[in-house]
Amino acid sequence: MAPLMELRNVTKTFGGGENRTIALDDMTFGVEPDFPHIITIAGESGSGKTTMMMLLLGFYEPTLGTVLYNNVNIWKMSRSETVDFRRNVQAVFQDPFAVYNPFYKVDNLLSIPIKNFKLANSKKEARQLMENALTRVGLRPEETLGRFPHQLSGGQRQRIAVARALVLNPKLLIADEPVSMVDASLRATILKQIRELNQDLHIPILYITHDLTTAYHVSDYILVLYRGSVMEAGDVEQVIRDPKHPYTKLLVNSIPWPDPNQLWGEAVEASTKKVTAEHAGCKFASRCPHVFEKCLQSQPPLFISSEALLKSTVGHASACYLYEGSDVLTKDQNLIQLFHK
Repeated sequence: MAPLMELRNVTKTFGGGENRTIALDDMTFGVEPDFPHIITIAGESGSGKTTMMMLLLGFYEPTLGTVLYNNVNIWKMSRSETVDFRRNVQAVFQDPFAVYNPFYKVDNLLSIPIKNFKLANSKKEARQLMENALTRVGLRPEETLGRFPHQLSGGQRQRIAVARALVLNPKLLIADEPVSMVDASLRATILKQIRELNQDLHIPILYITHDLTTAYHVSDYILVLYRGSVMEAGDVEQVIRDPKHPYTKLLVNSIPWPDPNQLWGEAVEASTKKVTAEHAGCKFASRCPHVFEKCLQSQPPLFISSEALLKSTVGHASACYLYEGSDVLTKDQNLIQLFHK
């Protein structure tokens, strides 16, 4: 089955000359319509995760490669195809304040998509759709509708943004750091609701974050990005509990586990071997404690864990020459193939 959304050999660069930055590098990744799981796209700032989201939503045009929706290039769609794409691929953004116009009541955020996509035949029917969406995200319609944004908390505003996406009954939801700007006390509530929506409505969700702790608790699978490339991918339990790539180990070491006797925040010691930024090999080489000559010569492919293959479990792959000799996921293969048993 063709992916619902797909990046096919996509590269995105910004700037030019000495100021050229490769934000995403030759990425092939897709989300299948019959794969209703939560996939985390993780990495530190500058890893390319937000660029990946903007490409999937059609806000950035790829420098190279193709972004496809239902096997059609989103930049060459007809008007009707574009309307279908805009309805069925929805996003919840990081900032729960920026999506609101302070001069309009929050009803406006929910009513506009209902009107634009002609989802209701009457005001009564539109009101019912709004109330149902708010109830799904744990809000009371009678206490929410009719208010201005400043009269609601950040957590309420963020849940309304989720409700706005759900009112369209999308086929894919992309959540970009949806809890990073709300109080800690509300994060668990919002993540629990996102998880329940995924399970109840069977909507595939891409969860974009730098926080491996929330990724571990909310997602099924994970892609770890570094400087625009996938360093590690697989079942979230396997990747967090038994990371293979030195970069993922660095991220996992930064997780503040609830154990006062467990050290955290320890950095992976970089190699003492001098590595220049201009080398053609592994992007993590200058920070890697295991770097050797081959790492500087060519970028490693994704090596699939032999343990996962032997146990017939979900694939676990790492872009590191430490695992050379294992099966390889080639660049033109979709990363989603890793997640099938």
